[in-house]
Amino acid sequence: MTTGPDVIIAESKQCALTWFVVLISSNFNMVEAFVGTWKMTSSENFDEYMKAIGVGFATRQMGNMAKPNLLFSIDDGVISMKSQSTFKTTEAKFKLNEEFDEMTADDRKTKTLMTFENGKLVQKQTWDGKTTTLERELQDGKLIAKCVMDDVVALRTYEKEV
Repeated sequence: MTTGPDVIIAESKQCALTWFVVLISSNFNMVEAFVGTWKMTSSENFDEYMKAIGVGFATRQMGNMAKPNLLFSIDDGVISMKSQSTFKTTEAKFKLNEEFDEMTADDRKTKTLMTFENGKLVQKQTWDGKTTTLERELQDGKLIAKCVMDDVVALRTYEKEV
């Protein structure tokens, strides 16, 4: 058996790679709980959130009337998150921990990073020097979306369709 600093470093790198693969695999297993169609049942403070991210009056009115469904699916490691309403349908396809370009329902062009942290699917959008965070988590069989911009917080609740 060979020993020495090079062997220890190689073993350390292999161990770190193994843990990274285990972490990514467990995150995908957790994300699978989101897969399905979710119907919005309540929305709190969403108009104030839209104002905070810079959405104009007319678009806010449409956004407040919309009751979107969220559809999550996973295909070959790529997660799809689709928001469908009578107002607009948008879809983001992404891999966890990889930044991508997103066109939002209110037509912002953002750099978006999706991560999975503490049981939450976290979406961080940045554009024009601004940043907003959307956290989605499952609580008591419901999907709770927490939308945060500075000190403004909106909550949207969804129930899974069977």
